[in-house]
Amino acid sequence: MNFIGNIIWVVFGGALISLVYLLGGLLLCLTIVGIPFGVQIMRLGLFALWPFGGDVQPKKNATGCLQLLMNVLWIIFGGIEVALAHLSLGVVFCCTIIGIPFGLQHFKLMLYSLLPFGHEVVRR
Repeated sequence: MNFIGNIIWVVFGGALISLVYLLGGLLLCLTIVGIPFGVQIMRLGLFALWPFGGDVQPKKNATGCLQLLMNVLWIIFGGIEVALAHLSLGVVFCCTIIGIPFGLQHFKLMLYSLLPFGHEVVRR
């Protein structure tokens, strides 16, 4: 069932979301300061390409202070807008019965896009 959901996701917008994330990550990697953020954005882009069957969980060996600092910087410089976009898309998709699974995927993407440092995607 995850395979069918992922195929529908990719055809109806998942490929575009993933492409935008990957391009944004590449642009961030052009600067030395932006490399950690670019890597996280590219991970988010790969998860956005194939979200069914993956869960976002906190890392077991996450570093405390650096992770907190990077998440705060991420939220200040754009993470909140990305998370709000996924929240609004999730709410819109959940208004219909057919769209509920896709809305739930946007809620998973919202969590990962709000706090990318210290979280990882675990495939089932």
